[in-house]
Amino acid sequence: MADKTRRRTTLFSSVFFVCLCLSPLPTSSQRPKLRFGLNGEFKILQVADMHFANGATTRCLDVLPTQKAHCSDLNTTVFMSRVIAAEKPDLIVFTGDNIFGFDVKDPVKSMNAAFAPAIESKIPWVAILGNHDQESTLTRQELTKHIVKLPNTLSQVNPPEAAHYIDGFGNYNLQIRGAAESSLQNKSVLNLYFLDSGDYSSVPYMEGYDWVKTSQQFWFERTSKRLQRVYNAEPNPHQGIAPGLAYFHIPLPEFWSFNSKNATKGVRQEGTYSASTNSGFFTTLVARGDVKSVFVGHDHVNDFCGKLKGLNLCYGGGFGYHAYGKAGWERRARVVVAELNKKKGDVKTIRTWKRRDDQHLSVIDAQVLWTSSVNRSVAPRL
Repeated sequence: MADKTRRRTTLFSSVFFVCLCLSPLPTSSQRPKLRFGLNGEFKILQVADMHFANGATTRCLDVLPTQKAHCSDLNTTVFMSRVIAAEKPDLIVFTGDNIFGFDVKDPVKSMNAAFAPAIESKIPWVAILGNHDQESTLTRQELTKHIVKLPNTLSQVNPPEAAHYIDGFGNYNLQIRGAAESSLQNKSVLNLYFLDSGDYSSVPYMEGYDWVKTSQQFWFERTSKRLQRVYNAEPNPHQGIAPGLAYFHIPLPEFWSFNSKNATKGVRQEGTYSASTNSGFFTTLVARGDVKSVFVGHDHVNDFCGKLKGLNLCYGGGFGYHAYGKAGWERRARVVVAELNKKKGDVKTIRTWKRRDDQHLSVIDAQVLWTSSVNRSVAPRL
């Protein structure tokens, strides 16, 4: 990045955060309700593993020799601004390791800088935590409480009905309503689930990464069943179950089922660093049947999707420049688009592709994840 560009970006960040500090905090009543556009689409941009630290003074990892001299956290910021402008998503989802706590001087300042392009775009956004976010001076709870106060975010600390029993911070559901003036304009036709997959195991003699706990799976099942009842009920009852997508940071052990040859799209270039135990969340998801795809981060140079028992398991691919990567293998972001059936108003297809941080923001690995006509099945019992 040229020095002139870096100075402009730094100036923008300084002015922006003065305004951010003076802005009133959003209330739940002010937060927008999400719905499909009149074009019948809803687009989600996934940003995985930014590993943001201290801005211009934080150097890049695993880049080409020609990139090293002027590469910093600001490259992550510029990439995000470019891909937001190119894709114009309806929702931006940050799937953890938003900051790299070990290198961060001020976690609040780093979080604000990491999310700055999303906030400045005024597009609704959400964030969950990874295993590195809390490795500075703030706990996971404190970080989540800060995130939910930022402008334009729909993030939640935890669902009110489950706050007394659920593990972690940042478990919540967002409902995407049908297009305006359609028969399903007041019903959720696409359900998004966000879960805190934790950081590291706290169970004695069980080392390694954390996992989605039983309490979180219980909340997921209850929420999924409640949403199905509403979907099937008057007014405008709809048969079956609305499709869902799940986002969290640490991959399920079932991601090990795929390699570069048997994945539907994308590549495996490292292991799957999941928990050392299998919590059964994959089985829970398959049994409920509404979630069609899971999207994670954590393993930066894996970017594949693979389908197992009807459930797509997808990596986002590493986004941030202070995160480890592979020199010459561009940082990337995943895009997901759900499209409505024009006659019925329910979701017809779910597609995905990735954008690489190259000169043209190249689109790669476009694929259809789910189609209602192919996957029509009996709704699970409530």
